[in-house]
Amino acid sequence: MNRVLIAAVGLSLSAGAGAAQATPEAKLRELGITLPAVGRPLANYVPAVRTGNLVYLAGHGPAQPWAPSATGVVGRDLTVEQGYEAAKNVGINMLATLKAEIGELGRVRRIVKVLGMVNAVDGFAQQPEVINGFSDLMVSVFGDRGKHARSAVGMGSLPRNLSVEIEMIVEVEP
Repeated sequence: MNRVLIAAVGLSLSAGAGAAQATPEAKLRELGITLPAVGRPLANYVPAVRTGNLVYLAGHGPAQPWAPSATGVVGRDLTVEQGYEAAKNVGINMLATLKAEIGELGRVRRIVKVLGMVNAVDGFAQQPEVINGFSDLMVSVFGDRGKHARSAVGMGSLPRNLSVEIEMIVEVEP
């Protein structure tokens, strides 16, 4: 009986190990997400800077072609749910930039820090619910490595009337 139990535990552990090894690119495919082409910056900056094992990603808006939730003021033009979708779309755009910078998303050790900015009406207080669109995507793609420290703040306006802009710091393999 002990041999049967040990064999069953061994099978369970090996099955779990295989599932844990799914690449971020495979997770994106499972989610039905295709990363967009990386666009050029609209001003005098670069989209990502690597120093040591850290990659700093500049503020990104939603990927193009823009969905209706890409622009507008949350709480006036957009609902919290539409803001959530915009933040998720920003995450897709940032993953495309990150992949272009490091080659394979499997090289990500940890999403370290996120600054989420929401273009919102005065008095809006649901920035965390909006930026969860981004955070939920990172955890879906990277598992525990996608959990991060985060700030979610409201802004009186954002460039090009974007509904959401997000910055990110990522630790990668050397």
